[in-house]
Amino acid sequence: MDVRLRTLDDRLVSRISSSLRVRPATARCLVARGVTEPSEAQGFIDPRLAALRPPLGLAGMAGAVGRIADAVQRGERIGVFGDYDVDGVTTAALITSFLRASGAHVECAVARREAGYGFTAEAAADFAARECKLVITGDCGTSDLDAIYAGAALGVEVIVVDHHTVPAAGTVHPSHSLVNPFRTDSTFPFRGMASVGLAFYVAASVRTELRDRGWYRQRPEPDVRDLLDLVALGTVADMVPLNAENRILTSLGMKRLQSRVRPGIAALLASAGVDPDRDVDARTIAWKLAPRLNAPGRLGAAEPSLALLLADHATAVARAAALEEANTERRSIQDRVVEEVMARLEHKEIGHAIVIAGENWPSGVVGIVAAKLVDKYQRPAFVIGLDPVAGIGRGSARTRVGVNLYDALHAANKGGDSGLKRFGGHAMAAGFTVDARSIDALSEALNIACGKLAEGSGPISTHVDVDAEVRLTEIDERLAEELTGLGPFGQNNPSPVLVTRDVRVTSIRRVGGDKHLKLTLEDHERTTRDAIGFNLGDRPVELGQRIDLAFVPKVSTWQGRRNAELEVSDLAILP
Repeated sequence: MDVRLRTLDDRLVSRISSSLRVRPATARCLVARGVTEPSEAQGFIDPRLAALRPPLGLAGMAGAVGRIADAVQRGERIGVFGDYDVDGVTTAALITSFLRASGAHVECAVARREAGYGFTAEAAADFAARECKLVITGDCGTSDLDAIYAGAALGVEVIVVDHHTVPAAGTVHPSHSLVNPFRTDSTFPFRGMASVGLAFYVAASVRTELRDRGWYRQRPEPDVRDLLDLVALGTVADMVPLNAENRILTSLGMKRLQSRVRPGIAALLASAGVDPDRDVDARTIAWKLAPRLNAPGRLGAAEPSLALLLADHATAVARAAALEEANTERRSIQDRVVEEVMARLEHKEIGHAIVIAGENWPSGVVGIVAAKLVDKYQRPAFVIGLDPVAGIGRGSARTRVGVNLYDALHAANKGGDSGLKRFGGHAMAAGFTVDARSIDALSEALNIACGKLAEGSGPISTHVDVDAEVRLTEIDERLAEELTGLGPFGQNNPSPVLVTRDVRVTSIRRVGGDKHLKLTLEDHERTTRDAIGFNLGDRPVELGQRIDLAFVPKVSTWQGRRNAELEVSDLAILP
């Protein structure tokens, strides 16, 4: 374990620690994240909605808000369409919930994987048949120009709320309004929101507009804070940066998730085995809730997930059970595909990118498989499920930091012989379709593109960056709670990492099928603490050895008793 303690200004650390009355280790974590002023630090550990910047400069917002408010006032039937992943489904659920609470007539739907990524001409026709003159798309629509044109021909206007890469400059977008922070004319200072975060801004702005028009004089005014649980779900699941607006929205949203007010969320947490006393944090969303919400869309239709989020108490438990069943099936399929892919790559030379295709690989699991390949091989992965009848492949891509997937696909497509038919996404995740006969050509083009994009990104660091060094006696519930308050953790807001040195192992056992390591530790002052190292069961730790540990303190609850426990990320056995 190669540990590197972050070099920080001790004066800033001392000022933050004394001003906020937090432990020096907590103050070091704040300073390490660029939070150097006490007022800024207070806002960081106690985020408020009032700290959100207004959506001034967010291109497309004014037009969208005005058109939606007009539709509500006129009693128009409004269509809402979301993509089939968690961000798309939560976006659709948020907009639908808000509009219905405002008295609007809403027809909602989400994408079907077999119909392809995003908003389609068939979906536009379906909304037209349901007499919707306005459709709002969530987490899709930016690249779905043909579908929007098809809708226009049927008298359907489309408002797009999306965060995916905008087509090249000069392309005229056919939507009524494109709310997307990546528009070149957007001046909103933060571009990292998921679509569900943008949808929250749209809902809040429409509420203000309708209030100003007197719409709520005869009906209850919805509280947009009730939507924050959906924002937290979609934001964490989509792995966007958890800083700035995202951190505020997600932090407050997780508190609402914890309250289990939404019947579907309460049922899903219970179905996933999340104890009522356990805090709902970003890890709970990423490992427990998101996979279950994603499962139906990975197997075909995402409607069950949307239905769960909109469910009442009478139907929520049954809808959560349906998601549990879908998730079990998804895991089985995923395991089979992972096994096939790993077997094929075992004796294959790995280039700048992994491009691999196979029949009977459902398009709903190839993204997960690609993520596992990135973890194992530390390079971009493009995994394609082939449909031999249609002669096309549907693929998903994931990457490590340093290679922008959208740019890689765009570069591969420039030559014209890569076989790419369609692609979309953003820097870290993308989807595409390709001519099944062109896999080799696509592989060559993507390897060249990823090689060029990776130049200058540097090697992946193998050392552990540590925020603070502490003694066992300093590790208690207060420190654990202070550090938890710096979350939610994710991209651009990493979990704190502390180090403690030269402690003795007084108890050891391996749990979870020997995958995990449970330890009891003692220091020279005879202080003892429990520790757990997930997926560290293969480390050759023995009773009586002295070790250094990189960890984050957590509050553990067992049979109603709370205590601080070290969650170990790495360790070194001392000679």
